[in-house]
Amino acid sequence: MTAVPDERFPIPEQAGPGSVWADRTGSRTLRGHNRRGVEIPIGKGEGEISPGELLKLALIGCAGMSADENLARRLGEDFDMRLWAHGDSDASENRYTTLAEEVQLPLEGLTEAEIARIVTVFERAVAAACTVERTIVPGARVTHTMLRDDQESEAVASRSDVTASESPNQQETTQR
Repeated sequence: MTAVPDERFPIPEQAGPGSVWADRTGSRTLRGHNRRGVEIPIGKGEGEISPGELLKLALIGCAGMSADENLARRLGEDFDMRLWAHGDSDASENRYTTLAEEVQLPLEGLTEAEIARIVTVFERAVAAACTVERTIVPGARVTHTMLRDDQESEAVASRSDVTASESPNQQETTQR
């Protein structure tokens, strides 16, 4: 089932197969969507997931998917795995300062050398293939563009580009 947004707003020209969107459903609540029909309630209320939790889920989801095939070759096709993500935040900076992943695998019966190899395999697979971690660690450039509601893709209000090394006070803002 392929989903598309309703007709309240035109679909941006840059929207493609990996694009996602979120519609406001109330005060500080959204419903996130992808084109495969998945909907996620975003917020801090009961039955909702916060943006910080989504970030952490994206991080461990990507890590788990990146390492899955390599781990299956060593632990068997139907191995169990649970990944956790925790974040330390700095309220004064309004950002996470640390994101920590923890991985639980069935390691009983393995030697210390075999466990060390599993750890190496996991770390190498994540370093090579986890797009989310490869984006977060060096810091991604984030842009904000306000689109018109009449199918024009030009920015109408403001556009700001912020890199990980810039503070909010140093960000460049341009208008079109």
